[in-house]
Amino acid sequence: MGDIGGIIMNLQPITFPGVENKRPMLIAGPCSAETEGQVLATARELAEKGVKIFRAGIWKPRTKPGGFEGIGSEGLSWLKRVKEETGMFVGTEVATERHVFEALKYGVDLVWIGARTTANPFAVQEIADALRGSDIPVLIKNPVNPDLELWVGAFERLYNAGITKLGAIHRGFSSADKKIYRNQPQWHLPIELKRRYPDMPMFCDPSHIGGKREFIAPLSQQAMDLNFEGLIIESHCNPDCAWSDKDQQVTPEVLDQIIKGLHIRDTNQTTEDLFDLRRQIDELDNELLELLAKRMRVSQEIGQYKKEHEMTVLQTSRYDDILTKRIAQAKGLGMDAEFMKVILEAIHEESIRKQMEILNK
Repeated sequence: MGDIGGIIMNLQPITFPGVENKRPMLIAGPCSAETEGQVLATARELAEKGVKIFRAGIWKPRTKPGGFEGIGSEGLSWLKRVKEETGMFVGTEVATERHVFEALKYGVDLVWIGARTTANPFAVQEIADALRGSDIPVLIKNPVNPDLELWVGAFERLYNAGITKLGAIHRGFSSADKKIYRNQPQWHLPIELKRRYPDMPMFCDPSHIGGKREFIAPLSQQAMDLNFEGLIIESHCNPDCAWSDKDQQVTPEVLDQIIKGLHIRDTNQTTEDLFDLRRQIDELDNELLELLAKRMRVSQEIGQYKKEHEMTVLQTSRYDDILTKRIAQAKGLGMDAEFMKVILEAIHEESIRKQMEILNK
């Protein structure tokens, strides 16, 4: 039981007969179902490696027209054949009411809602209404942009439609800044979702976060270190010839090596030995809060002075000087420069807000 956005949700666990209840629960398969031969070849190789849940994109939302947008409903018969021949469970992404009806008609065992769809409450509601009365597990990817409440709202819509087997997929967030990953992890957002609802099963999609196959292993390990329950990874029998997202797919053989190389830490250990260290953290946090409160009081005094002397609130040269010096100090103390930049920007934003309040009184 948990409280997400004011709704108390009693979720059922996501389980599949014959699938061992251990971390990570693995969902694997190609980004797109391209041909019947490709789907079956990949599924057979994955089944040989012990994968129990097969994924394949039937409908593919593309950023621009002209790209491969999925084979369509024809591919659902291929997934049905995968079930019959390998005994694997099968899942796919749905984005419309018709997708839901088609997937259910062909006996798909699991569906998920993609990032673009999660960002559209109308589309999510349409899917929720179409799924009403079914018992199928539904996973919801985070929206494209880092909007936790939008993600939460999607869960609420599905739950209100009577769907109680819900799980989250963390696939990273789009950013205007070109950095190492295709989508920025921003781990604090899925962590906050887990804090609000501890029983929500969390899956990580390292294929979409990384955008390149070499990032799948380290991102999967990070997810396991953060106690995620599962992984959803794109695997193709011939990734370099894939019709979509070829750079982020791995062969079943490589996937097997990645999974076997993961270090899965014990989640059932007691934390009694951490008592003293946690007490120190609590004391330090109290000191930090007191110092921040004192700093804000000084900022208010500065705001009062600026008001009395008809000065503007923002003093850019002073702010630049603070950033440069404090970040250099932080690096000298062994702290990450980017982390300190984020902290200083947040403090400065609050200081400006307080000074603006004084000027507008």
